Amino acid sequence: QTFSDHQGDAMSVSICPDNPQVFVSGSCDATCKLWDIRAGKCMYTFVGHESDINAVSFFPDGRAFGTGSDDSCCRLFDLRSYQEVNQFASDRILCGITSTAFSKSGRLLLAGYDDYNTNIWDTTANKPAAPVSSIQAHDNRVSCLGVQSDGNALCTGSWDTLLKIWA
Repeated sequence: QTFSDHQGDAMSVSICPDNPQVFVSGSCDATCKLWDIRAGKCMYTFVGHESDINAVSFFPDGRAFGTGSDDSCCRLFDLRSYQEVNQFASDRILCGITSTAFSKSGRLLLAGYDDYNTNIWDTTANKPAAPVSSIQAHDNRVSCLGVQSDGNALCTGSWDTLLKIWA
């Protein structure tokens, strides 16, 4: 089965945790798309980013998803209202975002950045001006990250060739 509706490179996909027939994709066309495997097509296109979307991650309950973009911003989109409900950016962070993941509860959005840092955002704060915490431990861009299913550890990977576990 082939899905084609993006106008730029597809950079990231995330499968809905409570409905494996649905997935979301992020693209260099600055859009995210919600896809339904059964229908075989895009069900909705989300806009708002100003540059490539490098990362998409479903919220743990499957009712929302987060994005990370080269526009230095993470966004949270709600699937019930089909709109952006929050934005995570700082005037002091001026680089692209390569990867995203949520904590087990969804309270925290973790994002890997081109400036070698991993920033942690509070998803309950309304358009926060700064992350609640930052991990500065790599010597090159953070290229990937993942949260352990029980929520007790974070792994970050970087172009510095290292994987680091935070437990």
